[in-house]
Amino acid sequence: MSIARRGLIAGMASLLGGCSPAALLNTTVSRSGYKLTADIPYGEGPRRTLDLYVPETPRADGKAVIFFYGGSWDMGKKNDYLFVGQALAARGITCIIPDYRLYPEVRFPAFVEDGAQATRWAADKVGVEKLFVMGHSAGAEIAAMLAVNTPYLAKVGVDRMKLRGLIGLAGPYDIIPITSAKLIDIFGSATDPQTQPLTFAKAPLPPALLLHGTTDDTVYPRNSEKLAAAWRAAGAPVELKLLPDVSHIDIVAAFSDFLHKRATTREDVVEYIDTH
Repeated sequence: MSIARRGLIAGMASLLGGCSPAALLNTTVSRSGYKLTADIPYGEGPRRTLDLYVPETPRADGKAVIFFYGGSWDMGKKNDYLFVGQALAARGITCIIPDYRLYPEVRFPAFVEDGAQATRWAADKVGVEKLFVMGHSAGAEIAAMLAVNTPYLAKVGVDRMKLRGLIGLAGPYDIIPITSAKLIDIFGSATDPQTQPLTFAKAPLPPALLLHGTTDDTVYPRNSEKLAAAWRAAGAPVELKLLPDVSHIDIVAAFSDFLHKRATTREDVVEYIDTH
């Protein structure tokens, strides 16, 4: 993640939350339309905590989202994504945003395993059949690795086929051969297909919504196009939406009221949750 992107996300979180995100830690805060409980442990260590956004008026169907943020698997923190949690909670959707361990503390698949543990917590809280796994960028890779035909969720006692669905925003689902020295170190190889969600996109698969901006030059749209094609080949329901003139940052920034005109992400995600 670039300095500009990091500043944009942190700035939105501060602006939209009305206070410093750090001030919300280790406490339960009631805000307009929702209650936020921050820093709930789902495992051991400071990077294995999550924030829970509960709507004041939840949906009658109880649908919920666990959201994994991006940051190239080596940066990011959950309280910078306050704007995602409150956007969903304001629309009656319970939202869980976990932190997970990052490189260089860990390498693949540790961050996926953390994602599985956080999803287990969320499934226990809201019910796996009501839960969508969603992510942006590196977080979409984590979400996809949980939803595709891998054993990560089964190892923590969650049936991935009972998930309500996968929602992927600009995910790197097929990036081999990897050319970045850092990413080769993170994934342990430049060419190992076992590190790629596309490899495991085989039946059975839960429903999926894949969104990608056409002007994304950080993670190219072909990632979502290939994953959608694999979903269809497996006979699983999938919706692919390529958003015109939307960048890698725009697609997640558009969850906020301040920047919602940059993309239709928020509307597309809520509509998908409404109808699935």
